[in-house]
Amino acid sequence: MIKKSLALFALSSFALAASAHQVWIERDATDPAKVYVGDVDGERDHGDDVAKLAATTQVFTKDVKQLAKLSVKPEYLEAAVTDAGDVRLINDQVWKPWKNKDGQLQAAVFNSRAGRTETNAALDFELVPVKANGNVFTLTFKGQPVADKKVTVVNPDQWTKGFKTNKDGRIEVSAKEKGRYILMSNHEVKGDYEIAGEKVQKLSYTTTLSFVAK
Repeated sequence: MIKKSLALFALSSFALAASAHQVWIERDATDPAKVYVGDVDGERDHGDDVAKLAATTQVFTKDVKQLAKLSVKPEYLEAAVTDAGDVRLINDQVWKPWKNKDGQLQAAVFNSRAGRTETNAALDFELVPVKANGNVFTLTFKGQPVADKKVTVVNPDQWTKGFKTNKDGRIEVSAKEKGRYILMSNHEVKGDYEIAGEKVQKLSYTTTLSFVAK
Protein backbone atom coordinates (compact mmCIF):
# COMPACT_ATOMS: atom_id res chain seq x y z
CA MET A 1 0.00 0.00 0.00
CA ILE A 2 2.82 2.38 0.89
CA LYS A 3 4.59 1.75 -2.42
CA LYS A 4 1.34 2.22 -4.32
CA SER A 5 0.60 5.46 -2.47
CA LEU A 6 4.09 6.75 -3.17
CA ALA A 7 3.70 5.87 -6.85
CA LEU A 8 0.39 7.71 -7.04
CA PHE A 9 1.90 10.69 -5.22
CA ALA A 10 4.82 10.78 -7.64
CA LEU A 11 2.44 10.57 -10.59
CA SER A 12 0.21 13.37 -9.29
CA SER A 13 3.25 15.50 -8.45
CA PHE A 14 4.59 15.04 -11.97
CA ALA A 15 1.24 15.95 -13.48
CA LEU A 16 1.08 19.05 -11.30
CA ALA A 17 4.61 20.07 -12.28
CA ALA A 18 3.81 19.48 -15.95
CA SER A 19 0.65 21.57 -15.85
CA ALA A 20 2.39 24.37 -13.97
CA HIS A 21 5.25 24.78 -16.44
CA GLN A 22 5.31 26.38 -19.86
CA VAL A 23 7.75 26.85 -22.71
CA TRP A 24 7.07 30.11 -24.50
CA ILE A 25 8.60 32.58 -26.89
CA GLU A 26 8.91 36.37 -26.74
CA ARG A 27 10.14 38.90 -29.25
CA ASP A 28 10.54 42.67 -29.31
CA ALA A 29 10.12 44.19 -32.78
CA THR A 30 12.74 42.59 -35.05
CA ASP A 31 15.14 41.55 -32.26
CA PRO A 32 16.16 37.90 -31.84
CA ALA A 33 13.43 35.80 -30.23
CA LYS A 34 13.81 34.50 -26.68
CA VAL A 35 12.57 31.12 -25.47
CA TYR A 36 11.70 30.92 -21.77
CA VAL A 37 10.91 27.97 -19.55
CA GLY A 38 8.98 28.06 -16.29
CA ASP A 39 5.84 29.82 -15.14
CA VAL A 40 4.61 32.66 -17.33
CA ASP A 41 3.20 34.45 -14.29
CA GLY A 42 5.90 33.33 -11.86
CA GLU A 43 9.49 32.13 -11.65
CA ARG A 44 11.45 31.25 -14.75
CA ASP A 45 14.00 28.45 -15.05
CA HIS A 46 17.64 29.10 -15.78
CA GLY A 47 20.96 27.35 -16.35
CA ASP A 48 20.84 23.66 -17.23
CA ASP A 49 17.03 23.56 -17.09
CA VAL A 50 17.03 25.93 -20.05
CA ALA A 51 20.13 24.65 -21.86
CA LYS A 52 18.87 21.06 -22.07
CA LEU A 53 15.96 22.12 -24.29
CA ALA A 54 18.17 23.59 -27.02
CA ALA A 55 18.46 20.26 -28.85
CA THR A 56 14.69 19.66 -29.07
CA THR A 57 13.22 23.15 -29.49
CA GLN A 58 12.19 24.19 -33.00
CA VAL A 59 11.80 27.92 -33.69
CA PHE A 60 10.68 29.23 -37.06
CA THR A 61 8.70 31.98 -38.76
CA LYS A 62 6.66 30.71 -41.72
CA ASP A 63 8.35 27.43 -42.64
CA VAL A 64 8.98 24.72 -40.03
CA LYS A 65 11.68 23.32 -42.31
CA GLN A 66 13.70 26.51 -41.92
CA LEU A 67 14.61 26.51 -38.25
CA ALA A 68 16.33 29.37 -36.48
CA LYS A 69 19.71 28.74 -34.90
CA LEU A 70 19.53 28.63 -31.11
CA SER A 71 22.15 29.78 -28.64
CA VAL A 72 22.06 29.18 -24.90
CA LYS A 73 21.90 32.13 -22.53
CA PRO A 74 21.77 31.93 -18.71
CA GLU A 75 18.00 32.51 -18.52
CA TYR A 76 16.70 31.73 -22.01
CA LEU A 77 17.42 30.32 -25.44
CA GLU A 78 18.05 32.94 -28.09
CA ALA A 79 16.75 32.26 -31.59
CA ALA A 80 18.52 34.03 -34.43
CA VAL A 81 15.36 35.13 -36.24
CA THR A 82 15.91 37.81 -38.85
CA ASP A 83 12.59 37.75 -40.70
CA ALA A 84 9.87 40.20 -39.76
CA GLY A 85 6.54 38.79 -38.66
CA ASP A 86 5.45 36.26 -36.09
CA VAL A 87 7.71 33.59 -34.61
CA ARG A 88 6.61 30.09 -33.62
CA LEU A 89 7.92 27.28 -31.46
CA ILE A 90 7.39 23.53 -31.15
CA ASN A 91 8.80 21.17 -28.53
CA ASP A 92 7.39 17.71 -27.80
CA GLN A 93 10.36 16.44 -25.79
CA VAL A 94 10.45 18.67 -22.73
CA TRP A 95 9.57 15.55 -20.71
CA LYS A 96 9.76 11.90 -21.60
CA PRO A 97 6.35 10.19 -22.01
CA TRP A 98 4.92 9.06 -18.67
CA LYS A 99 2.28 6.60 -17.56
CA ASN A 100 -0.89 8.39 -16.47
CA LYS A 101 -3.48 7.29 -13.91
CA ASP A 102 -5.30 5.27 -16.59
CA GLY A 103 -2.16 3.26 -17.29
CA GLN A 104 -1.67 4.92 -20.68
CA LEU A 105 1.50 6.54 -21.95
CA GLN A 106 1.06 10.30 -22.19
CA ALA A 107 3.27 12.99 -23.69
CA ALA A 108 3.37 16.78 -23.60
CA VAL A 109 3.53 19.05 -26.64
CA PHE A 110 4.36 22.75 -26.36
CA ASN A 111 3.32 25.17 -29.09
CA SER A 112 4.07 28.87 -28.83
CA ARG A 113 3.81 32.01 -30.88
CA ALA A 114 5.19 35.53 -30.51
CA GLY A 115 3.36 38.27 -32.40
CA ARG A 116 -0.11 38.88 -33.78
CA THR A 117 0.55 40.19 -37.28
CA GLU A 118 -0.45 37.03 -39.18
CA THR A 119 -3.98 35.66 -39.31
CA ASN A 120 -3.12 32.07 -40.27
CA ALA A 121 -2.42 29.08 -38.03
CA ALA A 122 0.86 27.21 -38.48
CA LEU A 123 0.86 25.13 -35.27
CA ASP A 124 -1.32 22.23 -34.18
CA PHE A 125 -2.67 24.21 -31.22
CA GLU A 126 -2.56 27.98 -31.62
CA LEU A 127 -4.18 31.29 -30.75
CA VAL A 128 -4.67 33.18 -34.00
CA PRO A 129 -5.62 36.86 -34.35
CA VAL A 130 -8.81 37.44 -36.31
CA LYS A 131 -7.20 40.52 -37.85
CA ALA A 132 -3.61 41.71 -37.84
CA ASN A 133 -2.65 43.37 -34.54
CA GLY A 134 -6.20 42.95 -33.26
CA ASN A 135 -7.38 41.92 -29.81
CA VAL A 136 -9.77 39.13 -30.86
CA PHE A 137 -8.22 35.66 -31.15
CA THR A 138 -9.43 32.25 -32.31
CA LEU A 139 -8.16 29.20 -30.46
CA THR A 140 -7.55 26.49 -33.05
CA PHE A 141 -6.60 22.83 -32.96
CA LYS A 142 -5.53 21.31 -36.27
CA GLY A 143 -7.00 24.40 -37.93
CA GLN A 144 -10.43 24.06 -36.30
CA PRO A 145 -11.88 26.44 -33.67
CA VAL A 146 -12.00 25.13 -30.10
CA ALA A 147 -15.12 26.30 -28.26
CA ASP A 148 -15.71 26.59 -24.51
CA LYS A 149 -12.02 26.27 -23.64
CA LYS A 150 -10.25 28.17 -20.89
CA VAL A 151 -7.65 30.74 -21.93
CA THR A 152 -5.53 32.45 -19.27
CA VAL A 153 -4.37 36.01 -19.93
CA VAL A 154 -1.38 37.57 -18.16
CA ASN A 155 -1.14 41.34 -18.64
CA PRO A 156 1.99 43.56 -18.39
CA ASP A 157 1.43 43.97 -14.62
CA GLN A 158 1.34 40.18 -14.18
CA TRP A 159 -2.37 40.34 -13.48
CA THR A 160 -3.88 36.99 -14.42
CA LYS A 161 -7.44 36.18 -15.44
CA GLY A 162 -9.13 33.21 -17.06
CA PHE A 163 -11.58 33.45 -19.98
CA LYS A 164 -13.61 30.92 -21.97
CA THR A 165 -13.70 30.82 -25.75
CA ASN A 166 -17.16 31.30 -27.27
CA LYS A 167 -18.96 28.94 -29.66
CA ASP A 168 -16.67 30.14 -32.46
CA GLY A 169 -13.54 29.49 -30.40
CA ARG A 170 -12.89 33.20 -29.90
CA ILE A 171 -11.90 35.43 -27.02
CA GLU A 172 -11.34 39.17 -26.85
CA VAL A 173 -8.49 40.66 -24.83
CA SER A 174 -8.73 44.18 -23.50
CA ALA A 175 -5.17 45.30 -24.23
CA LYS A 176 -5.46 48.78 -22.72
CA GLU A 177 -2.13 48.77 -20.90
CA LYS A 178 1.13 49.09 -22.79
CA GLY A 179 3.50 46.16 -22.56
CA ARG A 180 3.62 42.39 -23.05
CA TYR A 181 0.56 40.15 -22.87
CA ILE A 182 0.79 36.37 -22.70
CA LEU A 183 -2.17 34.08 -23.40
CA MET A 184 -2.18 30.37 -22.47
CA SER A 185 -4.43 27.37 -23.01
CA ASN A 186 -4.33 23.57 -22.67
CA HIS A 187 -5.91 20.78 -24.69
CA GLU A 188 -5.78 16.97 -24.47
CA VAL A 189 -6.39 14.41 -27.19
CA LYS A 190 -6.50 10.60 -27.15
CA GLY A 191 -5.33 8.30 -29.91
CA ASP A 192 -2.26 6.52 -31.19
CA TYR A 193 0.73 8.84 -31.55
CA GLU A 194 4.49 8.57 -31.69
CA ILE A 195 6.68 11.01 -29.76
CA ALA A 196 10.46 10.73 -29.82
CA GLY A 197 10.21 7.13 -31.00
CA GLU A 198 7.73 6.10 -28.29
CA LYS A 199 4.10 5.21 -28.91
CA VAL A 200 1.70 7.11 -26.66
CA GLN A 201 -2.07 7.11 -26.26
CA LYS A 202 -2.61 10.68 -25.04
CA LEU A 203 -1.18 14.09 -25.85
CA SER A 204 -1.34 17.13 -23.59
CA TYR A 205 -0.97 20.32 -25.61
CA THR A 206 -0.03 23.70 -24.15
CA THR A 207 -0.09 26.78 -26.34
CA THR A 208 1.01 30.33 -25.58
CA LEU A 209 0.80 33.58 -27.48
CA SER A 210 2.81 36.67 -26.53
CA PHE A 211 2.49 40.13 -28.02
CA VAL A 212 3.40 43.67 -27.12
CA ALA A 213 0.73 46.37 -26.99
CA LYS A 214 2.05 49.85 -27.71
